[in-house]
Amino acid sequence: MSDPAFTPRFTPSPEGLAAEFYQHLARGELRLQRCACGVWRHPPRVLCGRCGSERSEWTAVSGRGAVYTWTVTHQPLFPSFADDVPYAVVVVELDEGPRIVTAVRGMEPSALRIGLPVELRITRISDTVGLHWFVPRA
Repeated sequence: MSDPAFTPRFTPSPEGLAAEFYQHLARGELRLQRCACGVWRHPPRVLCGRCGSERSEWTAVSGRGAVYTWTVTHQPLFPSFADDVPYAVVVVELDEGPRIVTAVRGMEPSALRIGLPVELRITRISDTVGLHWFVPRA
């Protein structure tokens, strides 16, 4: 699931609940908050949108899913992304149900299709930060 050759353009400095999300990635796991009532919370937050509970667990997900939607960026907002345009910002619907904003690598943005099966990849940046993206499933 990991790709040590991947070099990020920048490294997030997460705080609060986001810090725990990136720490799980640094350990090689995609974990999302799941409320005691069973509803997924992503992005992470304090209260459940359904029941209002503060109780949740960081639950591992399979890392398998399908492309739900995407947008293609043709103009870099930061100079460090200039060599990457055009690139796609993708929403993947995980097999467990929650959706995550990510990237799909290993294909041109023009080849993306709704429902395209994908699987997780993680790069460990430090002891406290990992980054995620997806690749098409074989």
